[in-house]
Amino acid sequence: MSGLQDLIATDTTMLMIGLGLFCVPLLAGLILIFFGRKLPRGGDWIAQSSIVACAIASVWLFWQVIVKHDQTDWTWWSASAGLDWTWIKTGPFEVTVGLFYDNMTVIMAAMVTVVASCIFFFSAGYMHGDRDYPRFFAYLSYFCFAMMGLVVVDNLLFLFIFWELVGVGSYLLIGFFYDQVEPPKASLKAFMVNRVGDVLFLLGLIIAWQMFGTLRYPELFERLAAGEFAPLSSDHILAGWDHQALLTLSGILIFCGAVSKSAQLPLHTWLPDAMAGPTPVSALIHAATMVAAGVFMVGRMYPYFTPTVLVVIAMVGAFTALIGATMGLVAWDIKKVLAYSTMSQLGYMMLGLGVGGFVAGLFHLITHAFFKACLFLGSGSVIHAVHSQDMRDMGGLRKKMPFTYATFLVATLALAGVPMFAGYYSKDQIVANAMAWGLTGGIAHWIPLVFGAIGVLLTTFYMFRLVFLTFHGAPADKHKYDHAHESPPVMVLPLVVLAAFGLFGGGTIHPLPNNDELWFNSVVEKPVSAAAVGLGFPSAAHDLPGLKRGGHGEPAETGHGEDFFEEPGVFEGDHGEWIDALHKAHYPALILSMIMIAAGYLLARRMYLTRSTDPEEVSKRFGPLHKIISNKYYFDEFYAIAVIGNLKKWNNGLAWFDKNILDGAVNLVALLCRFVAFICGMFDTYVIDGFVNFWRGLIRGLSSVLRLLQTGNARDYLTWTLVGLIILAFVLR
Repeated sequence: MSGLQDLIATDTTMLMIGLGLFCVPLLAGLILIFFGRKLPRGGDWIAQSSIVACAIASVWLFWQVIVKHDQTDWTWWSASAGLDWTWIKTGPFEVTVGLFYDNMTVIMAAMVTVVASCIFFFSAGYMHGDRDYPRFFAYLSYFCFAMMGLVVVDNLLFLFIFWELVGVGSYLLIGFFYDQVEPPKASLKAFMVNRVGDVLFLLGLIIAWQMFGTLRYPELFERLAAGEFAPLSSDHILAGWDHQALLTLSGILIFCGAVSKSAQLPLHTWLPDAMAGPTPVSALIHAATMVAAGVFMVGRMYPYFTPTVLVVIAMVGAFTALIGATMGLVAWDIKKVLAYSTMSQLGYMMLGLGVGGFVAGLFHLITHAFFKACLFLGSGSVIHAVHSQDMRDMGGLRKKMPFTYATFLVATLALAGVPMFAGYYSKDQIVANAMAWGLTGGIAHWIPLVFGAIGVLLTTFYMFRLVFLTFHGAPADKHKYDHAHESPPVMVLPLVVLAAFGLFGGGTIHPLPNNDELWFNSVVEKPVSAAAVGLGFPSAAHDLPGLKRGGHGEPAETGHGEDFFEEPGVFEGDHGEWIDALHKAHYPALILSMIMIAAGYLLARRMYLTRSTDPEEVSKRFGPLHKIISNKYYFDEFYAIAVIGNLKKWNNGLAWFDKNILDGAVNLVALLCRFVAFICGMFDTYVIDGFVNFWRGLIRGLSSVLRLLQTGNARDYLTWTLVGLIILAFVLR
């Protein structure tokens, strides 16, 4: 036992806490499925109590490990305590599973359970009166079970298993309104698109197993760092591949799982459609938890990714951040604007991880979860009041809904990255890391910074566009406005809690002596404030266990074998140059972000508040581009033609081949068999049976004649004897 020696008396206690974090929601879900309709209030209090209990345990661990002790090197692994479980054992093949707690696990568990608790209570007001109220909370509890299992397991295989269980939960919740037209379609689309990435994820996982013979994080990273690769037989499909190429291939395939789960280009198309589900589902799954699972997985497997894979992650994240932000500019559905925003912010997280900002990317994951959940729930509060999701039906609601407006505004400022709000601390770290990446590389290395900076402007613009259209100005629909009212306390209080995290969750609870250096301290040095989230994450990417390669690509004395990384890395130059670049990028990145935020706000104010510029005129001026963006870059149409259309053609071709070739061949064989059977039947009937019947008739005829001789009369027998003697005498004469 290591890091929690002074905190918890026994390893068994730690195991029970870990199991409780995901087994308690599962138990609550099972109770609600079978008995929910018979319980008071539909049993929502069972679901709420279970997730609050998990939140209390997670926050206690967070306080003890991250805040109170301010350490970055503790881990608790059930295998090291002899408390792991053997799942499969067949000869030499053995799969075991246990719990793995490090700083990342504790932070992620606290975020998931706290956000989920707020959403569970909000749902009690939002879903009140729904006929399937108990089923809704059962699905929510099941989803939290799957998500927490994904966070706490100690190996990649079981992460994948819970990954799929999370997908099932998403399918059930998006399609919750099964009697409507759109939700079932959206749930099926989300499920199928995610399966594309998951198949590739599974292939990457298999390659990792073949290379290292284990998928348990500590063992995998130790063998990776030592360059201990499992031997492959000469006839193996991977035989002849270079280890570095295999590691890169495996890393890209594993990342593909995150591409679909976290709605990255080009597997992002399911996320806007998923807004057909209930708004609390959008807040839980599509803001804070499921979509964040991909980013969490990339962070968890970070030491496994080669420099080439990190470049791919950075570029995918950069394009996703920009494209997602542009689509948020023109959407009118309030939830879809937030969906595109989520897609864009997930791109920022991937961008940060790809350029080496391990802390920055995961820090933004945590802060974003709180203020984006607040935004989604705030939109739910608005929808609950006006019974519409179209922002063109809204306007002037800040007077009718002051608490919703205040919390929504706080979350908007946090998302935009305004100083002193949570998003400022995390997003500026990403921009600074992207700038440092550009300073230490070629021209292509500036793409993440350029796209990220433009994304900051667009994010501010579309979020204040949303705020102005929804809460400011004159009511667009007087009838809806007159009937609008503030949501009940059960919905408002979760908004206040989440808004508080959006305001204080980035570092302002415990100001540092030098707040301007907050991002630098959390990335490069040992974190000096719990609220800075350095928050106990490994102090930098280069300090991760098993990642002993200076500047991500620089050959190290130990790390994946001697001279394993000879190709150019993510960072050009040595570690000292990277630190210098980070330091140089600090103030320019901060100034650049502030300029973009100010420009985005002023532009949104001019177009949607003061109306100095007519939005319709701007749309006409950018007519073709506006049309392309409004149609979501025709991704759905492209997939409908190039993928779905071709798959249908392929399916139709296979159906034709099956019907006309395979079935034709089968029918021909059947016809031939029937003909042969007919000939055989005729031969059997007329030849075989005829021959048998001939002799049968002959014998029956003779027997009928001979039977006449058997009368039983002695006089007849004497007569026939006399006749016989006469004939015999006549013959012998």
